[in-house]
Amino acid sequence: MRIIIVDDEMLARGVVREYLSEHADVEVVAECANGFEAVKAITELSPDLVFLDIQMPKLDGFEVAELAGSKTRYIFATAFDQYAIKAFEFHALDYLLKPFSQQRFDQALAHARANLGAGGEAVEKMVREASGRNKPLGRVLIRDGAKVHVINADKIEYVEAQDDYVQIRSEGKSYLKNQRMTELEEQLDAEQFLRIHRSYIVNIAFVDRIEQATKDSHVAVLKDGSRAPISRSGYQKIRAVIQ
Repeated sequence: MRIIIVDDEMLARGVVREYLSEHADVEVVAECANGFEAVKAITELSPDLVFLDIQMPKLDGFEVAELAGSKTRYIFATAFDQYAIKAFEFHALDYLLKPFSQQRFDQALAHARANLGAGGEAVEKMVREASGRNKPLGRVLIRDGAKVHVINADKIEYVEAQDDYVQIRSEGKSYLKNQRMTELEEQLDAEQFLRIHRSYIVNIAFVDRIEQATKDSHVAVLKDGSRAPISRSGYQKIRAVIQ
């Protein structure tokens, strides 16, 4: 079994490495101290299993799992995030609450062995649920080859649907993300973002005015001059918040 250890604390990585040394059939193929290193290593090495810390700077464990995809399976570790533990309970391979014993670690590894090869659907579901359905998305992660763009949600001006992708406009730049419009809409703050058309979501803070395009249609004019069409139902919604 090929394994990657991800934790920003060297001592914590050492504990996992020590516990793994009791198992002759495992190979640690990489150790990563932050989320960016982890995404790169998981993508390039395609491990069977990742021991992944949740609380890390720059990218947390949820974001690493989102960017790295669902082919790899994960055991999450956390020191205090009780909400996350409850969210994982039935969707991750296992979770470890720090500090954990060799016995508890061995149980998690045994559980992973039993479930490897079952597919990645559970990981995708876990990421969606654990990333916080009770709170709006604070930032959006966009993978661009070897690069990762991290965009604060309040800097997004508008989102445009493009087939299975969405184009996100932020601070004068456009980014393509492989995600359905409806899914992103559910994640964004409904008090800040408004779907005004089947293909457009706008950040209310960036809407300058509403103009009549034809006798029966309107457009939203953003502060940078961009124009987004407004559907009939979208017009009712945006008029309710923009006078």
